[in-house]
Amino acid sequence: MKNYSKFLIAFLLFGYGLQAQDDNDIGTETVTVVRPYSPTVSDAFKIKSVPNLNDSIVLQKKKINYSIFSVPVASTFTPAKGKASTVQKAKPEKLFNSYASVGLGSFNNALVDFYTSRDIDRGNERIDIGLKHHSSRGDIDSTPLDADFYNTQLSASYSKKDRDFDWTANIGLSHQLYNWYGIEEQDPLSSFLPLFEDVRQNYFNAEAGAHLNVEDSFFKRGEILVRRFWDATDSGENRVVLQPTIELPLTEELVTVKFNFDYVGGNFKNASVNNTVNSPEIDYNQMQIGITPSLLILRDNLTLNLGANFVYGMDIEGSDNDFYIYPAVTASYRLLDEVAIAYGGVEGKLKQNSYFEFVGDNPYVSPTLSILPTDQQYDAYIGLKGQLLPNLSYKIKGSYTAENRRPLFKLNPNNTFRNDEKQYHYGNSFEVFYDDIKTLGLFAELNIDVNRNFSFGVNAEVYDYDTETDNPAWNLPNLKGSLFMDYQIDEHWFMGANLFFVGEREDFSSIAAENVQPSEFLATLITLESYFDANAHVGYRLNEQLSVFAKASNIANNQYQRWANFGVQGLQILGGVTYKFDF
Repeated sequence: MKNYSKFLIAFLLFGYGLQAQDDNDIGTETVTVVRPYSPTVSDAFKIKSVPNLNDSIVLQKKKINYSIFSVPVASTFTPAKGKASTVQKAKPEKLFNSYASVGLGSFNNALVDFYTSRDIDRGNERIDIGLKHHSSRGDIDSTPLDADFYNTQLSASYSKKDRDFDWTANIGLSHQLYNWYGIEEQDPLSSFLPLFEDVRQNYFNAEAGAHLNVEDSFFKRGEILVRRFWDATDSGENRVVLQPTIELPLTEELVTVKFNFDYVGGNFKNASVNNTVNSPEIDYNQMQIGITPSLLILRDNLTLNLGANFVYGMDIEGSDNDFYIYPAVTASYRLLDEVAIAYGGVEGKLKQNSYFEFVGDNPYVSPTLSILPTDQQYDAYIGLKGQLLPNLSYKIKGSYTAENRRPLFKLNPNNTFRNDEKQYHYGNSFEVFYDDIKTLGLFAELNIDVNRNFSFGVNAEVYDYDTETDNPAWNLPNLKGSLFMDYQIDEHWFMGANLFFVGEREDFSSIAAENVQPSEFLATLITLESYFDANAHVGYRLNEQLSVFAKASNIANNQYQRWANFGVQGLQILGGVTYKFDF
């Protein structure tokens, strides 16, 4: 009731106010009152209770009392003052810029080795000079002919380093002497020794070359070689090789373009030993112009090189030109860091053969060769390499190669119709026979560095040949292996050894006949037995400059034949001294 009375009084007062306002005529006004909404939440009441454990067995904690039993101990330890341990510094090895080595041995073997190097302008320029000589004048029991040989090489080079480039120029001279002594004691021809008045062949070589490396330039490197090679039968050969390389960055990859110009030309005054008359002369001129672009891709553990080799080969003498395209793809991938690295590739090339290289492989060739390039269509290979331990590395490789005109060495026929100045036409020299060959190969190698003073390695190669002519791959073994070891015994003594094995090879001897094709000559197949050779050396350093050494070759004294009818010397012992000095 009180609230109602209050409301009535307020209403009357409000009406009176309105009437007063109408009388004063002060206008109208709207007032809006806004109040923010602020809700509240009342506290919830929670029943607080502790559950009761209803179990028939309740474990009671056992009260444990701890106590410490201590006995005083008298200490007699008196720490000593620390003292730094001294490190024995190894005496630095004195380096000399020159050395000379001289040795003499059985079979009148002689060895001379000299080398000197001089730095100019604080090592930015350098001059190197070297001389090597190895000779023997001993006889071999299996042949009635002299088996002398010697090999002398002289080389000199000048190199210069600059901030942005470095280059080297070099020259080389060499003289080799070998005899065509491949007539065995029991051979019927040995009764005609007066026929063999001159079986001595001399080879001479003079060459000059240079290479240039450039930093921070699209032109990265260049090489040039000029060579003149000739012999005592008026045969001569010229060789010119020019190989510039440019590199062009392409985003994150690198494009490399290699150019190649290779010319070889020469003349043999004598005709093939298959001819019953010594005519005509043999002339050859082979030239190659090639370009090999490639793209290098690096991705984490992958290295991929994609390229192709384009070659235009010209047989100038035979007026026969051909264009070749070869693959140039290589790749490697780290499977387990340095433990296992897989690698592979497919590569091909037009290999330029030369008289100089044939003599390096077999010094008993006749000066009547046919020089042709080898068309290596492809060499496909895949392998695995790495380090199983920090001091144990390995390499395994499998390959399959297809080659056209691969050169093989085989015996020249016994041609009694010839009257050449040199007596190499009695089946005692070799010719080059070209065949198309597909080769399946397997290679394995293991290297162990027991410590910095001892290293050991072994490798093996297995090959299977498929020839176009269905003939054996003349003088190519199916199995090869080698083992080497180097041991620095102490400060003074050192030693080393190498052993190698070569499996069976096949060749054939034939007799030339007039008006008959060489393929129809009377021939006899020859199987050369496998052989094993062991060599070792030991030395003693008297002081930092002077040392003495001894070498033993063919320790097993095997009377094997490296080439058909060409026996080797037996056990050979050679001793000498080496002296280091500053020149």
